[in-house]
Amino acid sequence: MAGECVITVVGNLVDEPELRFTPGGVAVAKFRVASTPRTFNKQTSAWEDDKDGSLFLSCSVWRQAAEHVAESLQKGMRVIVQGRLKQRSYEDREGVKRTVFELEVEEVGPSLRSATAKVTKVSGGRRDAVQEARQAQSAESVRDPWDASTPGTRGGQPPGQGGGQAGGSGWGDQQPPF
Repeated sequence: MAGECVITVVGNLVDEPELRFTPGGVAVAKFRVASTPRTFNKQTSAWEDDKDGSLFLSCSVWRQAAEHVAESLQKGMRVIVQGRLKQRSYEDREGVKRTVFELEVEEVGPSLRSATAKVTKVSGGRRDAVQEARQAQSAESVRDPWDASTPGTRGGQPPGQGGGQAGGSGWGDQQPPF
């Protein structure tokens, strides 16, 4: 949709993601991210948080991604969240008009700056079905240079680019092409 504001926010989860289901059975997870700017104070040689500049942003993610968020993320984790910023106005119980900004999440994951994560691919979903249909239509599927099982490759590299390093590289004898 034209005119949407797509943003990326890096911050910490303020509370545990809350997973709920609509009456139709669609999963939705809500969570809040706090992003606080930090500056280095040369006099004290320490990083300081800008308390006045903190951004608390309510986020919602839908369907299978919502279930993944609820299962994978916890309060306090540093996350990277990308999505569409939405503005919503309402009237509170006292009759005061309020405006809030919320993020409709497209992508979310843990920040690996000071943590590690093990990613487990989940099969199923629309993308897998589309991918299978495309492969079924074509007798000759496109060769994936990252797939060691693709015919005509050596160690996951396209022909003529050699294989991985001896002793393993942590990529299953596959080297990234950069």
